[in-house]
Amino acid sequence: MTALLRSCAIGIFAFVLSTQPLFAQKEQNDNRFGGNKNTPARQEWLRDLGFGMFIHFNVDAQLGITISHSLVGASEDYVQRYYNELPQTFDPAKFDAFAIAKLARLAGMKYVVFTAKHHSGFCFWDTKTTSFKITNTPYKADLLKKYVDGVRKAGLAVGLYYSPEDFKFLHDRKIVVQRGDIKFDKATQDAYDDLVKKQTAELFSQFGKIDVLFIDGEPKEPCKEVAWKLQPSVVITRGAVNTPEQTLPGVALDEFWESCVTMGTQWNYKPTHDDIKPGGRLIELLVEARAKGGNFLLNVGPHPDGYIPYEQETQLREVAAWHFINHEAIESVRPWIVTNEQNIWFTASKDKRTVYAVLTGIPEWPKGARKEFVIGSIKITPQTKISVLGQNDLVTEYNNGLDVRSRFQQQADGLHISVARAQRVYDNYKWPNPITVKLENVLPALDPPVIETLRSSATAEGLKLDSRLVKKGDAAQIKVYFEYRPYAGFAENLYSTTWLKSEVLPVDKEGAYSINLAGLEKGREYEFRAVVEHPVLTVRGDTKRIKTK
Repeated sequence: MTALLRSCAIGIFAFVLSTQPLFAQKEQNDNRFGGNKNTPARQEWLRDLGFGMFIHFNVDAQLGITISHSLVGASEDYVQRYYNELPQTFDPAKFDAFAIAKLARLAGMKYVVFTAKHHSGFCFWDTKTTSFKITNTPYKADLLKKYVDGVRKAGLAVGLYYSPEDFKFLHDRKIVVQRGDIKFDKATQDAYDDLVKKQTAELFSQFGKIDVLFIDGEPKEPCKEVAWKLQPSVVITRGAVNTPEQTLPGVALDEFWESCVTMGTQWNYKPTHDDIKPGGRLIELLVEARAKGGNFLLNVGPHPDGYIPYEQETQLREVAAWHFINHEAIESVRPWIVTNEQNIWFTASKDKRTVYAVLTGIPEWPKGARKEFVIGSIKITPQTKISVLGQNDLVTEYNNGLDVRSRFQQQADGLHISVARAQRVYDNYKWPNPITVKLENVLPALDPPVIETLRSSATAEGLKLDSRLVKKGDAAQIKVYFEYRPYAGFAENLYSTTWLKSEVLPVDKEGAYSINLAGLEKGREYEFRAVVEHPVLTVRGDTKRIKTK
């Protein structure tokens, strides 16, 4: 076998993402979601779907501003014009739910979640609870009904986003709109709960079967109570399970979770000053989410006229091309014993006998070229088979004599695989996105080490970072260190591409380890993660944040 790459293609993704143990430690799996009454079978059904489209739409999409939140801290003049003038000009006449759902389905999405009502209180159905609704705009029709019908026609599962938090309710009662822990008198709280129950009852009795409900804001309990009572099979995500926003967990989780991420930096339509993630980056995030055992809910923000903006559609079509080839690695899969080995990410069949190795971070891989890798976590059996998704391993166009067969060989340092990119996807032969190697009838090659990132502390000199080596693995000696970087911000964090590295500690036993960082920027928030370097692979703990003094 020729010189090995051993996952050494130097792509941005290789630096951003990391090998993880199979499941997060107890600190990440606390019991915050004890009120989860989802039917286990239905929750696993949603987990199998894996990939969904989130649609954030609101009356303020006309302005291209943050959805609803501009009302917090706004002047009375602003609030009055928001509630009285914006509905007069809102007319999403080009909203075509079936067309949007067809695009979602082509991209590999299996369900759609639409903002029936966001925090502003604007309702997209003909509710009897408020006049601040779509039927009191030039559009006049019940847009939510069209959404539900269009998604069902496309064969996708129907999801609703609903905000019990209602700024219009607060404003009408002359309560200052604010976020956080707000205490109401009993009469106000009863009225709030009653509004939520009535609106939830409308949503779950007028539109047929609702598959998924995302509850954002308080009071959640009245909404959950009515939703589960009227439709016990609905899967409630936010409000019942872990739903990271604008981020992914640092490690694989042994429970269903769903991460929601924007295509750009805003949930609502943003015509200027936005930074749409390229299709390749969206593919990487989808793969990472599935490798960590969760669902990826990717948001689009429709133009105020109702259609998906071109700059978002183009990136979704790149995802569609990739998913059409590699869907098997995304649908109905679970985590492998590690999430990744550097830039090779893994998903697995539920019985762990088939593993999909997604080769990321190699943008310059010419058609017909062969590359070789070593995988430390997989061991072959006499029945092992190898293939590349989307390829037949027989020919590549215009070069029929070229050997493009996939090969593997078990050696002392791991499983050596050798594969060629044999399929022409773009006319210029430059398909920059990952290919997936399918390995059937395989076994785990090792019991990987596990490291836990602990809550740490700021010192006068910088930071004292703490970790716990939970399991050393089968090596006599390993290395422990931290990776860290300035926190880029809530919406921008997934654009970050590099990590800094602390000093390295050689260790030979399990236990707690600390490393001090000095020379950091004062008053700056940093994110960090513990790392254990095994002779075969590198494993990283969950990511945490801390602010320097």
